[in-house]
Amino acid sequence: MTKAELISAVAEESGLKKVDAEKALSAFISTVTEALKQGDKLSLVGFGTFCTSKRAARKGQNPQTGKKINIPAATIPKFRPGKTLKDAVNAK
Repeated sequence: MTKAELISAVAEESGLKKVDAEKALSAFISTVTEALKQGDKLSLVGFGTFCTSKRAARKGQNPQTGKKINIPAATIPKFRPGKTLKDAVNAK
């Protein structure tokens, strides 16, 4: 599903106009992004949790040249699905 398809589905499900659904989705994405940038954790009970994790610096290898490289430490976003979402996906 693309972002445009998601906007259409949200608009249809909620009865909003597509423009309003796009604004709502964009606001949600920017709010989650800003919370993660600040190091906060965002929990949506039943759906899941957005959080960050620190990845340590490590050594790697360029697969094309075989040259050793240093990969810097990074903070990465993570999503952990909630029980309700897992159960809904697994119920076939």
